[in-house]
Amino acid sequence: MYVTHPAQEPAGDVVRIGLLAPLSGDVAAYGESVLNGFRLAVEEYDGRVGDFKIKYVVADDRNDAQEAVRMATKLITADQVSAIIGSLTSRCTIPVSELAQTHKVPLITPTASNPKVTMDNGQRRDYVFRSCFIDDLQGTVAARFALENLVLRTAAVLYDEGNDYTIALAKSFKAAFEKNGGKVVLYESYSSWDTDFTPVLDRVARVSPGALYLPDYYMNASLIGKQAKERGIKATLLGGDGWDSEHIDYNALEGGYFTIHWSPDDPRPEVKEWVGKYKARYGAKPDMFATLAYDATRILLTAVETAGSKEPAKIRDSVQDMKEYPAVTGRLTMGQNGNPAKPAAVMQVKGGQRVYITTLMP
Repeated sequence: MYVTHPAQEPAGDVVRIGLLAPLSGDVAAYGESVLNGFRLAVEEYDGRVGDFKIKYVVADDRNDAQEAVRMATKLITADQVSAIIGSLTSRCTIPVSELAQTHKVPLITPTASNPKVTMDNGQRRDYVFRSCFIDDLQGTVAARFALENLVLRTAAVLYDEGNDYTIALAKSFKAAFEKNGGKVVLYESYSSWDTDFTPVLDRVARVSPGALYLPDYYMNASLIGKQAKERGIKATLLGGDGWDSEHIDYNALEGGYFTIHWSPDDPRPEVKEWVGKYKARYGAKPDMFATLAYDATRILLTAVETAGSKEPAKIRDSVQDMKEYPAVTGRLTMGQNGNPAKPAAVMQVKGGQRVYITTLMP
C-alpha cells in the first residue's frame, strides 16, 4: 500500500509528511490503529499547518525490516517528505532511523521503544524521536508506585533471561526501588520456555516480599501469578504493559497492578476529548497505538507550526525544544536522547477488568 493525499499542490506551498506503518502482515491491526490516529490528527488541522498545505503519503512496511527501508527510501527520495511518522515495531524502526539520520529527515515513532531507535553505539541520532516512553521508564514508575502508593518496602523480581523487554524493566525497577529506600530481597531469572515456576516461587515464599514484580507479557505473568497464588504467596503483584491484554488470567493476577502508556479512563480533559472524537469517527475506543500515533503526529505538526518552516532541520530543532506539551498520553518534554519525559498510567486487575488507578511521573 502506497498512497498520497491530497491532490497535487504547488511545491512551495506544501509540507509533505510520510506515515510508515504495517498495514498488512502479522501486526496489521495495530498498523490500522496507527493510521486512524494519524489521520485524525491531520484532519484536525483542516488541511493546513501554518502557511503550508498538508500533503501526506502512506506507506505499508508489512512489519518487514527490508520493506520498511525500501518504503522509507521512497518517502524520502521520491516523495521528498519533510518528516516521517513511524514505524510501529523496533525491528522496522531501527533500520529506518539509520536512514532518516543519514538523510537528515526527522522521524517520530509512536511505539518503537527500543533504545537503539534513537541511539547508535552511544551516539544520539538527533533527527529521531518517539512519542512513547522507553521500557526503562515503566520499571521506575512501578517502583515509585510500590513505595509511595502501596507503601511496600520489600520486593522480589522475576524476569525472563532471554527477553530484552523484561530485563530492562527488571533492572530499572530494582535500581529505582533500592535508590528510594526499598529492598529487593530476591532478583532471579527464568527461561522463556519454563512452565513450572515452583523452584523460584519457593524461594519467593521464603523471603516473603511485599511486592512481586513480574515484568513479562501476559502469558507468563498469568502463569506465574496462578502458581504464586497456589503456593500461598501474598505479595502484591506488579507488572508492565505486557499485561495489557483481554486474554490475561484475571483470577491469577487479581489485585495486581501494571504500568501502561495511557488509559482511556484517565479523567484529564485531553483524554476525554480524544476518546470522544475517536469513538465518533470509528465507533470504538482508541487503543494505545492509535493514541500514540495521534500524539506523534500532533507533535510533528506543532513543530512545523512553531518553526514556521518545512525545512527538516528546523522541524527537528522545534521537536527537540518541545516542553510541557499537552499530549493525550501525558504532558511531555522532549529529552536530549529523543525520548519524552512523561508519565505512565497505573492500572489494576480487579473484578475481571483492567481498572485505571492513577498517572505517575517516574
